[in-house]
Amino acid sequence: MPIPSLAALPIRRLTLRDLHACADLSEDRGWPREEYKWGLLLAAGKGYGIDDPDGGLVTACVVTEYGPYSEPDLGAIGMVLVAERHARQGIGRRLMLHILSAMGTTPLTLHATPYGRPLYEELGFKVTGQAEMLHGHFRPGGPTSAVNTRAATAEDLATILRLDEEVLGTDRTHLITRLPAFADQFRVAEESGRIIGYAAAWPNMNTHVVGPLIARDTETAQALLASLAAGTDRPLRTDIDVRHEELRAWARDHGLVPVALNSVMTYGIPELPGDWSRRFAPLTVAAL
Repeated sequence: MPIPSLAALPIRRLTLRDLHACADLSEDRGWPREEYKWGLLLAAGKGYGIDDPDGGLVTACVVTEYGPYSEPDLGAIGMVLVAERHARQGIGRRLMLHILSAMGTTPLTLHATPYGRPLYEELGFKVTGQAEMLHGHFRPGGPTSAVNTRAATAEDLATILRLDEEVLGTDRTHLITRLPAFADQFRVAEESGRIIGYAAAWPNMNTHVVGPLIARDTETAQALLASLAAGTDRPLRTDIDVRHEELRAWARDHGLVPVALNSVMTYGIPELPGDWSRRFAPLTVAAL
């Protein structure tokens, strides 16, 4: 029986049953397996992929939608991968064109590596910002912060959701409500009993990823990041909007080392909605 060409293989929706195949695909491209993150994205978003007749996946990605369920006002594309044995054959372009068609007029965003950026630019995505990935063991020190932080409680969730939508400019309820179970730490900063920021640290391989990081100002972001670092022995990883130069410099002074610079790109909108000055780091660059 002849093996169908790659162009003839159908694109299908992925489910949580495809989690290990997605992790295998990550490993094939030299990425960490990140099964825990794949699990979140496949549960909260829509996965797309092509089955390899020889087993596994030819390609995969996830689109996470935000805003009203029936009419999302933003979609974030992440984890776009093509198996090494099928690379440079137009598969990534075909998958992206399928997503653009499926999303219709919904504005889109993604974080692009230098390797992936040319394809996205050809498809009409525009660079609207950058995020610096930092990694390392956090070294405490310096003046004691005047900002009070504490563990988030169930009673805080409604306030956190309102703050998050105000800062992001879109509704992320389906992601944020997963944080208490998904993250190892979930903390808020408050002033006079009012929540002025929140952040989470969730496990990814041997690190803890700090994200989301939403804060009134840099001092609040520093306090949240330091409080999360105090609760783990693992190295931290976070992706900070480059416009937050003060927080990036402070993080470097405390042991986090820049390891990558990725482009924030948008399609259908000139820039991301919301208030960037209070949006310090995404939950993950694969979502928002």
